[in-house]
Amino acid sequence: MRNTKEPLGFIGTGLMGTPMTLRLLGAGYRVSVWNRSREKLHPVTAAGAIEASSVGELTAQSGVILLSLSDTAAVEAVVLGEGGIAGNGSADKLIVDLSSIDPAATRRFAGDLYNRCGMHWVDAPVSGGVTAAEQGTLVVMAGGDAADIRRIEPVLKPLSQRITHMGGIGTGQVTKICNQMIVGCNAMVIAEMIALAKQSGVEAEKIPGALAGGFADSKPLQILGPEMATETFEPIKWRVKTLLKDLNMAVELSRSQGRSVPMSGLAAQLMQLHAVNGYLDQDPSTLIKLYSGIRAPCRHEP
Repeated sequence: MRNTKEPLGFIGTGLMGTPMTLRLLGAGYRVSVWNRSREKLHPVTAAGAIEASSVGELTAQSGVILLSLSDTAAVEAVVLGEGGIAGNGSADKLIVDLSSIDPAATRRFAGDLYNRCGMHWVDAPVSGGVTAAEQGTLVVMAGGDAADIRRIEPVLKPLSQRITHMGGIGTGQVTKICNQMIVGCNAMVIAEMIALAKQSGVEAEKIPGALAGGFADSKPLQILGPEMATETFEPIKWRVKTLLKDLNMAVELSRSQGRSVPMSGLAAQLMQLHAVNGYLDQDPSTLIKLYSGIRAPCRHEP
C-alpha cells in the first residue's frame, strides 16, 4: 500500500532528536535524516530512517523539515548557511523548529527564509525531556500561521500529548523561555533544599515522596530530588548548558522588553558558576554539588 503520509526530514539526532525520530518512524512516516556528527545517525538509520548526504538533499526529499538543534547559531547555519535549507527550499515546504532558540532571531530567520524561497516557519519548542520524547508525551508550544499549525498537527501527534498555538512566529520560543524560567529556578531551589535537608539530618531521598501532592510538588522535584539526594547523575537526560542557555535568553528577552527578571537572573548566574566548575555537559541533578562545595575535576587535570 502506498504511504500517503507527508515525507519528513529531521535534522539533529541528539538526546531529544533521536527518540522523536524513532517515534515518527514508528508512526509510519518516511523520514530523511541529517546530522553534523554522522555517528549519531546510527540508531535512527538502523530503524529505517534514510540518511541524506547533505542538508540540500534532505530538503529536496521532504515536505516538512523538523529541526532539533542545540542553539540559535546551529539553526541559522542549517537554515540560512551555505548549502542550507533556504538555498534548496520551495514554497510548498515547511520548517518546524523544535529547538529552543532566541525569539527575535526566530522571526528574522523566518523572514529571511520566506524571502529567499517562500517557505513558511513554525517555532515549536517542546518540554518534557528525554523520557517524554521516548513516550510521545511532550508538550509543544507553537508559533506561526494557523494553517501551518493545522498542517503539522498529524506530524506532531506521535510526539506529543498537547500542542498549543501561542500566536505568531516567535511566540512559541517566548513561551518556552517562560517554561525554562520556572524549570531553572525550580532546579536551583531543589538543589539548595536537598543540600540543607541532608545537612540537617533528614533522609533527603524521602522528601519527594513526602511532598508529593502538596503545593511544593512538581515534576522537577520528583525527577531531580531523588537523583540529587542519592547523587545519581547518570544517565544524562538533559544538560546544564541547556538550562544555562535558556536562562540567559530569559535575561536578554527581559532586557529587550525593558523588564526585570531578578530570580531568573540569579539562577543564570548560579548556573554559570556551576558550569565553569566543570559541569557544563552534565545533568542538572549535579547542581547539588554547587551547594556541597565539591568541584568536578577540570578536563586538563590528570
